[in-house]
Amino acid sequence: MNEQQMLSGQTMEGDLRGDLARIAQWVRPNSRVLDLGCGDGVLLAHLQQSKNVQGVGVEISDDRVLSCVQRGVHVIQQNLEDGLAMFDDQQFDTVVLSQTLQSMHHTEHILREMGRVAREGIVSFPNFGYWPHGWSILRGRMPVTGQMPYDWYNTPNIHLCTLKDFERLANTLQFTILERATFNDQHEVKMFAGWRSTLAAYRFTAR
Repeated sequence: MNEQQMLSGQTMEGDLRGDLARIAQWVRPNSRVLDLGCGDGVLLAHLQQSKNVQGVGVEISDDRVLSCVQRGVHVIQQNLEDGLAMFDDQQFDTVVLSQTLQSMHHTEHILREMGRVAREGIVSFPNFGYWPHGWSILRGRMPVTGQMPYDWYNTPNIHLCTLKDFERLANTLQFTILERATFNDQHEVKMFAGWRSTLAAYRFTAR
């Protein structure tokens, strides 16, 4: 992808991270999408170009907000911990929270807000149940892997969970899980996903 394509928001699905590519497949054409913690805007730029979505991103980083603007993505600069009060009930068709859930202080609150502002929610997060993590803990060390590349003292990840942990929370919040996809690096994992996958993505709706 050349610089001109990046600035115009033209991205190919093959350029997307594995979970973002699956998320893009889950989003309906011509729909309204809210991307929380949208980073540099690559997902929304792709959706605008390939599916004609009306997208809005929320991001706190100055540099990433600038990248969104350069890609032609409408972005609001705000800390997600402040909530989503600026958005109305069911204002969007889909709300996305990609690889940000584990760094949120108020996990239940942001998930409930996702269920309020959109008909469907999509989240992706590192799977703490990945088997090398358990082996690392047995050896007396906190795990450091490609999906969680931080030491215990400088990690932004404060609420790590397994697939079953998330599914249990989703049930508590009265969410219906519509689809799940699990990955190890860029490869999708089908069997024994609970301990073979490094990353999970879920599509859900509030009951």
